[in-house]
Amino acid sequence: MADVRRAVRATLDGHDDGDLVLVALSGGPDSLALAAATAFEAPRAGLRVGAVVVDHGLQPGSADVADRAAAQARELGLDPVEVRRVSVGTAGGPEAAARSARYAALATAAAEHGARTVLLGHTLDDQAETVLLGLTRGSGPTSLMGMEARSGVYARPLLGVRRGTTVAACVDAGLTAWDDPQNDDPAFTRVRVRSTVLPLLERELGPGVAEALVRTADSLREDNAALDHFADELAEELADHAEAGISLDVRGLAANPAALRQRLIRLAVQSEFGVSLSRSQTLEVARLVTDWHGQGAVDLPGITVMRRAGELHFAATRTS
Repeated sequence: MADVRRAVRATLDGHDDGDLVLVALSGGPDSLALAAATAFEAPRAGLRVGAVVVDHGLQPGSADVADRAAAQARELGLDPVEVRRVSVGTAGGPEAAARSARYAALATAAAEHGARTVLLGHTLDDQAETVLLGLTRGSGPTSLMGMEARSGVYARPLLGVRRGTTVAACVDAGLTAWDDPQNDDPAFTRVRVRSTVLPLLERELGPGVAEALVRTADSLREDNAALDHFADELAEELADHAEAGISLDVRGLAANPAALRQRLIRLAVQSEFGVSLSRSQTLEVARLVTDWHGQGAVDLPGITVMRRAGELHFAATRTS
């Protein structure tokens, strides 16, 4: 439990005296170890700590599992503790739909209780799985950055802690963790990565694959933050906002490396129209800068991009 407590202590540092911290508790070993460690560390930091248990209602007996998790939280001294029962839709598939319902419930609970932080029990193993899944999608550095340690109200103290450590922490503390049967169901892609792909990589390439994937995510996150910073600075120089849309200076775009040029294009579209471009769409627009031979406008979803008078003009597509 010492490693888990140390990780929680570092996350709680910087909170104000009396702040409420909520633990997202499923009853599994990761979130249960997190709850126990937070119950120990939060009072020593002058903080209050509670728990939210989300019952997705997707498995027989899920209500009983949620109630047992809530009872364990109360036994650990957490207050307030509540169970939120949600309705899971179908958009994006079962995993994505459950995640959306869960985060909506957590956000509502945090707002209602005035919690400054919601702690999530994602571990180093979860991070490695996320990075590997991102790699298979081939969608660029953003998908390889994994989960952030802090994102808005959410914090993930255990991203540097192995799953085996949380299991051992529960055993050492005499806590009975719930074993979610869906964690062994090969119908889920993440389960196949966890039970088959990562162990295979470890056997064939040697130990330390999970840690290497997490180090890669950390490095990419640092690089991404730097590139975002430079893109924001350049956008102030190269962008011209107008009532009809936004324009970017072609010469300025051409003078920058591809990574920044493409970021500036995506930034312009996102900030002006609220649209996220795919890599292929971004490259199509970039060719108006790097491979210009008088071609016509590029049509994006709801947006038209045209090169004219040394500028790329982004405007909402006119509908008849």
